[in-house]
Amino acid sequence: MKLLVKIVLKLLSSPKINIEEDYLWIRKMQHFFSGKPIRTNYRILDRKIYSADKSHDIPVRIFQPVEKKDNEVLLFFHGGGWVIGDINTYTKPCMNMADLTGRTVYSVDYRLAPEYPYPAGLEDCYRVADVMLDNLSLIGLTDASQLILIGDSAGGNLAAAVSLLLRDNRKDYPQQQILLYPVTFWDHTEDSPYESIRTKGTEYGLTAKKVSEYMKLYQPDKEKRKSPYIAPLMAPNLANQPSTLILTSENDPLRDEGEAYGEALKEAGNNVRIHRVKESVHGFITYPKVSKLVIEAYHEINDFLDK
Repeated sequence: MKLLVKIVLKLLSSPKINIEEDYLWIRKMQHFFSGKPIRTNYRILDRKIYSADKSHDIPVRIFQPVEKKDNEVLLFFHGGGWVIGDINTYTKPCMNMADLTGRTVYSVDYRLAPEYPYPAGLEDCYRVADVMLDNLSLIGLTDASQLILIGDSAGGNLAAAVSLLLRDNRKDYPQQQILLYPVTFWDHTEDSPYESIRTKGTEYGLTAKKVSEYMKLYQPDKEKRKSPYIAPLMAPNLANQPSTLILTSENDPLRDEGEAYGEALKEAGNNVRIHRVKESVHGFITYPKVSKLVIEAYHEINDFLDK
């Protein structure tokens, strides 16, 4: 790892950053650097879906690839610890996702904690998936298998939770999901059973302390964090889940729990591929598409999708 990268990661790992107190200015910084996309052509479309109780709209941004490779849709849930991030901060990564996979991407702007703690964000993500499955023809699909769930970090957690909910509530549901360095467990303290929390949890940008703080904002009640819709590894039954690709990051406190979720899915009889991206840190999918880490990730993603 390059010296400059190590210095930046060290600064981002500062224990002085307290997510519970600092999330608002982090959001402001993200918005300052991301802004709204310049609409130069039809490739980006903004739409809204009513919530189930009609209390609010759920914004969805649609990204069309430059060259369409397959008539499939990727339904994307962004990362940010359920607290930061939105469809603006993830516009460039979603454009890259559409172009590098040749598939249309739908990005969901779900409600964020702490203003809207669990289950608000999950309800929004589930609602969008549910509406899309009920209206496949309107998005150019003929079968539920053409809708693929994908998310990174907290978004990977939401994708896994949506898959569990869809299995529990519907007859038809997506047959593939892609989980990028997902949150899958409820404890990120020294008591965690996963070694990467201790060995990778202090110096690589995302720290174990930050994950714990994000989770406190998402679900303040420690016991309720053990719900399988917050911690999918706690699910008593993982059968009948979509074929799953899990990408983890070598220098990520969430690495081991992500891989453990893949193994748990395998043991439950699901088709699972697990790939660890070496020399990477949490969040690498947002890097420029020329990054060797992004190239490696999309090699794995496309191989999974094409098969």
